[in-house]
Amino acid sequence: MESWRELQKEELEYQYSPSRWSPRMDKDAVIEAHVRLTSEGTKKSQSMTETLLNVPYGALEGEKMDIYLPLHSSGAFPFFIYVHGGYWQFLSGLYLCGHSAGAHLVAMALSTDWTDYGVKPEIKGAFLVSGVYDLLPITHTYVNAPLCMSEEIAVRNSPMQHVREVKSQAETCRIVVVLAEHDTAEFCRQSQEYSQNLQALGLNVCLRDINGVDHFDVIEKLSQEDYVLTQIILNMILRE
Repeated sequence: MESWRELQKEELEYQYSPSRWSPRMDKDAVIEAHVRLTSEGTKKSQSMTETLLNVPYGALEGEKMDIYLPLHSSGAFPFFIYVHGGYWQFLSGLYLCGHSAGAHLVAMALSTDWTDYGVKPEIKGAFLVSGVYDLLPITHTYVNAPLCMSEEIAVRNSPMQHVREVKSQAETCRIVVVLAEHDTAEFCRQSQEYSQNLQALGLNVCLRDINGVDHFDVIEKLSQEDYVLTQIILNMILRE
């Protein structure tokens, strides 16, 4: 029996409410600060890069993404794509980074057979930051209210159920699973179990704990060059 099933509903919902675990501020303030900082970061990034905004990846109005390219980039530049809730069109030499729900999407991308879609991306590295890799617990919390996932759908879309596909689709990819010190116990368990399952298949994966950060500033600090996660990412990309 999965350990999360032993939790009472109130405790399970607490475990999947990362805003309630921040030691910096209360749950509403930490979300407001996160929205403000990421919005400011987006504006700054758009002013410093070449952008392709509102690029459709599907037929629905909400199925759009923004692409950021280095100024005067060449075809040889390794592309780094950050995801929080969206998909993308693949180019060559990719490094993927996803935070929270975005980490789930990156994990699913690693286990997808992209030849079914007529592309064969060269994914060199992936950074999964404070992600959820088993959706089943979420179906028993308030988080599922707008999603309306059945257990069958949750299993089908859980990276934890598709680690063997990662072996066949992204065997040469280097994977870093990242945990924040103040992530919830359930987020930590999921990250640990997912990375262990990948390691058991012989994949190049490591689990990194980042001290002194919570679920939100673990990704907010990427704008700081001396931040440990920034350095982990840059070291992987620049040593190619």
